[in-house]
Amino acid sequence: MSAHSGSEPALTMRDVAARLGVSPMTVSRALRGQRGIGEATRQRVLAEVEALGYRPNKRARELRSGGPNELIGLVVTNLANPFYSQLAVGLEQICVGYGARVMLGSTGEDPAAEREVVADLVDRGVDGLVVVPAGHDHSHLAGTRLRDVPVVLAASPPMGIDVDCVLVDDFGGTRDACRRLIARGHRRIGFLGLPPSLWTGSERFRGYAVALEEAGIALDERYVSRHRSDSALAEQAARAMLALPDPPTALLTANNRNTVGALRALRDRARDQEPVALAGFDDIELADMLHLPLTVVSYDPVEVGRAAATLLFERQASTAPQPSRRVTIATTLVDHPVPR
Repeated sequence: MSAHSGSEPALTMRDVAARLGVSPMTVSRALRGQRGIGEATRQRVLAEVEALGYRPNKRARELRSGGPNELIGLVVTNLANPFYSQLAVGLEQICVGYGARVMLGSTGEDPAAEREVVADLVDRGVDGLVVVPAGHDHSHLAGTRLRDVPVVLAASPPMGIDVDCVLVDDFGGTRDACRRLIARGHRRIGFLGLPPSLWTGSERFRGYAVALEEAGIALDERYVSRHRSDSALAEQAARAMLALPDPPTALLTANNRNTVGALRALRDRARDQEPVALAGFDDIELADMLHLPLTVVSYDPVEVGRAAATLLFERQASTAPQPSRRVTIATTLVDHPVPR
């Protein structure tokens, strides 16, 4: 008699995985002949499936994901930021090779919204999650809270949970950019930052502060703004700094949205006013077409997505507990001179 005959509840893929001590994704790959698991594991899964008489509910799978594919959830904080679209491109590049599709959710930088989005994706049966956290509390991303759905964090290390993560060198990149401005003679450097509740916000501010301290320059709070990633707020903050009796001679922005705000503030400066230097984290489109010099902290956001997906699928393929891993994407400084 098969294990799901009569009035007994039907077996699920998670039941099979639990009996074998593997992940549901491993069972799924074995049934579909996909890569990502060893041959011995594949044979063990197939033997257990045969012994139990398990039959996957293919119709339910197709209704859920639009086809017989695995589903990976991507949770980001701000869809208006080009960084996240590039991250999604990198994630999808790896997912395609595993027969997986990506479902996107946005939190608007709201931790409460993040909890709802994550819970919804888990209810929809995602096989894994890549999350850009909106705050420091990551307890809702613990395995037991997510029905053991694996998670990889992007752009933030885990806080209070043990999961893999992919980071950018936020501290080092910002410190290098600030050092370059200082080397060019600037001592009043305005900082258009991000909220301290974000890892990127705290680390990029730390890079700015450390560079000033190394140069013997006191940090002046009048030259510091730490708002949400919003170009309009960054523009307002930049205008306020530039209106001071002793305005900054350079601005350092913590991401591409803030760079756009700074550019708008600088656009209206009179020709006879002293020029203000600008450096920012994240490259921006048409940076080489601007009519003022710009230094950017550059890196490949596509690689962030690729690295996160790689960690996720490697974690799924593992049949034994493994220590969490951290990948850091390096940054470089790029100077965009004024075009002639």
